[in-house]
Amino acid sequence: MGFGDVAAMRSGLLATKRARAATAGTITVDSYTRVGDLESAAAALAAGAALNGYPLVSHGAETNRRMLRGVRDATFPVQVRHGSADPGKIFEALLDAGLDATEGGPVSYCLPYSRMPLSQAVEHWARGCELLAARGREAGREPHLETFGGCVLGQLCPPSQLVALSVLEAVFFRARGLRDISLSYAQQTDPGQDAEAVLALRALAGEFLGGVRWHVVVYAYMGVYPETPRGAASLLTAAAELAVRTGAERLIVKTEAESRRIPTISENVAALELAGTAARAARPVPPPPGGADSQVYAEARRLIEATLELHRDVGRALLRAFKLGYLDIPYCVHPDNRGAARSYIDGDGTLRWADVGALPLDGLVPRRRSRPVGSAELLDALHYVRRRHDGEG
Repeated sequence: MGFGDVAAMRSGLLATKRARAATAGTITVDSYTRVGDLESAAAALAAGAALNGYPLVSHGAETNRRMLRGVRDATFPVQVRHGSADPGKIFEALLDAGLDATEGGPVSYCLPYSRMPLSQAVEHWARGCELLAARGREAGREPHLETFGGCVLGQLCPPSQLVALSVLEAVFFRARGLRDISLSYAQQTDPGQDAEAVLALRALAGEFLGGVRWHVVVYAYMGVYPETPRGAASLLTAAAELAVRTGAERLIVKTEAESRRIPTISENVAALELAGTAARAARPVPPPPGGADSQVYAEARRLIEATLELHRDVGRALLRAFKLGYLDIPYCVHPDNRGAARSYIDGDGTLRWADVGALPLDGLVPRRRSRPVGSAELLDALHYVRRRHDGEG
């Protein structure tokens, strides 16, 4: 939730706080700010033009603190969400505003959203993490940073790579001084495979993140969303049930307006309350096989270990991994992504590798599918979740 107008942003946060659910507040920054075009953000504010988010940097510390007064407290944390490959100014602004929680990552906020070279994004994020850690502690707070690695490209990235990227970004954060971290995973095409992935993420976080406090965040589906209210509610309910089944501590919701436009405050609140109701009603059923015994775990661990073996500095290891194709995001067109790996949705609804390219997964998955993924099959896969939840088969 993000609005250019200060009063609207405050109203949205207060409505979230008062929702009949366990909620946290989010401030999503505008697209000018996230790409560093602060002149355009300031000009839009001066002209009274509508923005697609809150211009945190341009509003300034005094305005931001006034907007948050009586909103953020011990019962209601507020997180800044932004999408920037160069987060320095945003981190400075949120710290100046008295905030200490945000999200992103050197890979996940570069490859899908930016044409910036990955090497530059890694440098920017290294400095940003160090700034967040140092200034947060100077103010007597332990700053929190959430990986976006488990949400890369939103859809059609096999779960093992989402899990691996989320863990690798968390390891990067820890290396740059952060001690309070959350790891993300975005709901994909099959509930059973998703549960396996979140359990694998929890297991791997426990193995690779010693010395830090961490928790897991599930995101409701980030791809082509159902167009009917019933379909949207069904998909969000499934996300809430996934979070409960796997012990995830937070859920990022989507609204029934997702397929058409930016949601209103009331639509956001309705989605929060629907998710809260679904979570309370979810039965504590035994989870499917997962954790350290699953296929997703085995693949993700191989990707993590192969990457970390490339260099002692995790930032340099990430750069080498993408250059060698050890990490390769299907259908991502960023110049620093090799683009040889491909995925497809199997007949049972699970997301699988069609071609692993240079991914170090020998012995775990076939190197390539018997036939390549064509444009018609790709388009069909992009709409698979929407059709299923809208009742179109």
